[in-house]
Amino acid sequence: MGWSYRKSFKMGPVKINLSRHGVGHSVGGRAGRVTTSADGRKTMTLRIPGTGISWRRQIKSR
Repeated sequence: MGWSYRKSFKMGPVKINLSRHGVGHSVGGRAGRVTTSADGRKTMTLRIPGTGISWRRQIKSR
């Protein structure tokens, strides 16, 4: 089994994520968030707070 590392810092609506793969960030709140991962992938997540229901879609870059 491999090892992993992840640490997050929150500054208002922006969250900085540190991992062994690099630095990623996400912007948004409880109901919606856009995330850019350390390898450059972008994902949009929409949620209905309190229900556990969410929808996630990878954003295609042009």
